Amino acid sequence: MAAQNGNTKIAREYRAKYPDFPTKKLARVMYAENALSFIDEEKARSCLRYIEGKSGIRHRRLNTVKESEFLKTESRPYNPYNLPQSYQEKREPFKLPLACNNILLISDLHIPYHDIDAITIALSYGKEHKVNTIFINGDLIDNSQVSRFEKDMKKRSVKQEFDATKEFLVQLRNLFPVASIYWLKGNHCIRWEKFLEQKVREIWDDSYFHLEERLQLNEQKIQILDDTVLVKAGKLSITHGHHIFKGIFVPVSPARGAFLRAKQSVIVGHLHRASFHPETDLDGNVIGCWSTGCLCELRPAYSPLVSNSQHGFAHILVESSGDFTVRNYQIINGKLH
Repeated sequence: MAAQNGNTKIAREYRAKYPDFPTKKLARVMYAENALSFIDEEKARSCLRYIEGKSGIRHRRLNTVKESEFLKTESRPYNPYNLPQSYQEKREPFKLPLACNNILLISDLHIPYHDIDAITIALSYGKEHKVNTIFINGDLIDNSQVSRFEKDMKKRSVKQEFDATKEFLVQLRNLFPVASIYWLKGNHCIRWEKFLEQKVREIWDDSYFHLEERLQLNEQKIQILDDTVLVKAGKLSITHGHHIFKGIFVPVSPARGAFLRAKQSVIVGHLHRASFHPETDLDGNVIGCWSTGCLCELRPAYSPLVSNSQHGFAHILVESSGDFTVRNYQIINGKLH
């Protein structure tokens, strides 16, 4: 591995930048962006396994590996009674880095049915306040043609939706060249994955057809997160909302509904309505819950006359202690409220 000193440096940089990426996925990203440094994707994966201490006992004994901050030790699960293998998934929250403390949170753009004026106001606010993080809280893309609902052939095609979404992300990166950009999938985002799994399972395991590759997110240095991941910005939880508002549970106040389900400070999108709900526990701790407005058309084809949606976005400031401030804005007639 001595011959790979330069490559292990690259591996350390990528592992530090993408701490939650699976090794194989990160190797694919490394190879795509450093094709001249690695012979193939497997060599990139070997470098990652080396710094993680997965290249065998001999390598783990080396001081450079033993002292590595990326060393991962895997132990067998405690099972004294030889119970059957379990397939439970342990879900850990994704914690935004401490440096991500000035966040513009936008959600529910539903490209290509986005509202250009509303998005322009939100992005202009972000530039004016010099945010260092853009967080897309679900439903960036609509995926109408692969939904389980009745299809309207006058709607945009799958290709047109992908092309428009990619164009938006390129412009977003141009506007915020040094900001960290995260995209948490929403229920509309995962329509594509469900379509692949149910209709064309033959290509389901080919990453080329997944959102990350189709939209070339690595080129724009955008990290995408699964919709089941709970995100933490300090002490504030962030989730799209479709896992909270399920079935017939559509509360009058989305924020209060979020509190009843989450029992902690959380900000959600999904219902396209801006709201705030505070609660104080027995110890005097204040819990705040917010829902944000959308940045898409307010009267879509499925509800052209009656709609309770509002445009909006949020500005989140996080202190080193984890305490936070949420400024939840509505956009009404082109003005912030």
